[in-house]
Amino acid sequence: MAAPHLERHVFICTNRREPGNPKGSCAEKGSEEVRDEFKRLLHERGMKGRMRANAAGCLDQCPRGVAVVVYPEQVWYGGVTVGDVSEIVDAHLGRGVPVDRLRMK
Repeated sequence: MAAPHLERHVFICTNRREPGNPKGSCAEKGSEEVRDEFKRLLHERGMKGRMRANAAGCLDQCPRGVAVVVYPEQVWYGGVTVGDVSEIVDAHLGRGVPVDRLRMK
């Protein structure tokens, strides 16, 4: 079996910390729903197999979460909501144009 070749790989932080932790966590900000929406849209738009969305452990950006990183470009997004996912899928994954308003700076 050959190793998979992906055009892009999306990692969504789903880290969960105890309530009240000063760092917060991406999970408490809705990251699991964001991950599910990425997976749904990749499948719906025929990108599954060429691109993949995976849950990630802590990406060390929870204060800026929901944190998402897209490889191979290493584009980091912060504060991503379910409503932002279609824009990332269409612009960045579909056309190769990162969504500047969501990029971590």
